[in-house]
Amino acid sequence: MRPADCYAKLVVWSDADQCYVATCPDLLYGGCHGDDQQAVYAELCQAVDEVLAIYRAENRELPPPRRGADLLSA
Repeated sequence: MRPADCYAKLVVWSDADQCYVATCPDLLYGGCHGDDQQAVYAELCQAVDEVLAIYRAENRELPPPRRGADLLSA
């Protein structure tokens, strides 16, 4: 298992934006968006990998990933 696999990645349709929006709430304040759900997810996964690489390069401790129940109550 890769460290990126521990973090929840959310892709949802936004009626307001008329596109899919994606985020990883434990690592990113923003995210990505687009018309193709799978492409948006792939872009999000790449962004998560890049954020984790920055953490490693800066020798910073990774934030703890929340689990399913924790995400639902947030």
